[in-house]
This record gives sequence, C-alpha cells and structure tokens, in this order.
Amino acid sequence: MRITVIGRGRVGGGLAALWREAGHDVTSLGREGGDASGAEAVVVAVPAAAIPAALEAVGGLAGQVTLDACNIYTGSRAPGFLSLTHQIAATVGGPAAKAFSTNFAAAYGDTGKQPVPPHSLYAADAEARAVTERLIRDAGFAPLFVGALEPCARLIEDSAYLTRAVAEQVGPFFYRLTAAR
Repeated sequence: MRITVIGRGRVGGGLAALWREAGHDVTSLGREGGDASGAEAVVVAVPAAAIPAALEAVGGLAGQVTLDACNIYTGSRAPGFLSLTHQIAATVGGPAAKAFSTNFAAAYGDTGKQPVPPHSLYAADAEARAVTERLIRDAGFAPLFVGALEPCARLIEDSAYLTRAVAEQVGPFFYRLTAAR
C-alpha cells in the first residue's frame, strides 16, 4: 500500500518504520511538506496545534483514507470540530479514522515481541475501517473497533489523559482487552 505519513516524530516516524518493515511504500513528510497525491492512505501524526500548518504544506490531499494519530496534549481543538479527526477529515475530504493515539511510540520496537498482539483502539468511518485495520495489524497491533467517528474519535482523544496518568505510574505500556469468562 502507498502510505503518506505527515509527521516524522516518534509517532509518525515510528509508524512509518513499522509499515516499511511490513512491505508498504511509505513517504514521510515533515515541516517542509510535500505531495500526497499518490497515497492510498494518509496518516497525520503531528501535535494538535500544528495540524493546520502541516496539512497546508501538503499537496495532493484529495479524499484519501486518513488516519489521525494526533494527540491533544498541547493546544486546543479548532472551533467547530468535535475532534482532531473531524478537523483533519474536513481538509482531506475522505473517510477517516482515529488510531494509534492510545499506543506508546516509545514501545513500537517491542510490539512484535509480545506473546499476543497488543490492542490499538480505533474509531472510523465505515469506508475507512478495512484500511485502518490493515495498517494496525501491519504495525503489530490487534485492531479494536470502538465505534463510528462521532462520538468515538473524541472519546479516544480524551482517553489520552488517562493513558498518560497510567504511564506516569508504570511507564509506556501495552494493553490487551479480553472478555470476562
């Protein structure tokens, strides 16, 4: 799959490396921007406040499936958008998903060493689910669909505060949810 990752930091750079290892054709774009016109999927992994500038610097955004891997640690949501995912989708114009924001980039290198793939929570438009699940699996995680973008993208974003609170106690961690029996 041809993937354009916008953001070369720990999240964007880490995911790009995992997907390259899985055999995908990945283009990584930084602050200088670039062209995403050949991408089958676009992944946005920048700080929340940097979303407008990052998307403005990229040409060829035209309806691709888009995964939002951004967190809301700094800055605030743009007025008029329920979530960062909704903000990004309004620019790209295609089906979107919120994914990877509850996983620790610092642990990406250990994902494949786990006895059972850890989960990655995601919310998505119906048209983005297949691509999102494939990219989650190809990064070494097990996809766990929590629902449609509205309201679940915002729930995943807001859960980052809980994830950070747990990490302050135990450090970066993986999670795997199972049904009670």
